[in-house]
Amino acid sequence: MTDEDKVVHTVHGRVKWFDVGKGFGFIVSDEGGPDILLHANVLRNFGQSSVADGAGIEVSVQQTQRGAQAVEVHAIEPPEGIGAAVGEDMGGHPAVDPETQPLTPARVKWFDKVKGFGFANVFGSTEDVFIHIEVLRASGFADLQPGEAVCLRVVDGKRGRMATQVASWEAATRERQA
Repeated sequence: MTDEDKVVHTVHGRVKWFDVGKGFGFIVSDEGGPDILLHANVLRNFGQSSVADGAGIEVSVQQTQRGAQAVEVHAIEPPEGIGAAVGEDMGGHPAVDPETQPLTPARVKWFDKVKGFGFANVFGSTEDVFIHIEVLRASGFADLQPGEAVCLRVVDGKRGRMATQVASWEAATRERQA
């Protein structure tokens, strides 16, 4: 490996696709060029087990013998155009600015991508919190795994508690430090 191969630079782009089962996906840089490999371990180091296709992403990239590879995730932004659909799927609940709600630590009970929803248990509470797939996508996630630690912004809906935003545990920690 040459010294040039060790050079790391920051890239802004979009997630082309990410497959949790395969453990990797690819990023397309805003500046063009070849696809950038995004390995599941790099994503997990950021605190997420998945990322939505089309999500904005900022990563550190290193050139390897196999091509460009993300070595660190700095930020993930939800895919464009998802926000309107989230509001429609809130079941008539009045619009609540997710940023006004505190981040609440929770653990994923189960999430079924095919059904389009799942539930999480909030720490210190017996109530489940409903998580809709559109809220998940708008938060920049593609899927959740049972037992995964997350933070939720939660409101009281017509049928119970529901998430308005999902954040990685690490993202919530970074938010508190800022």
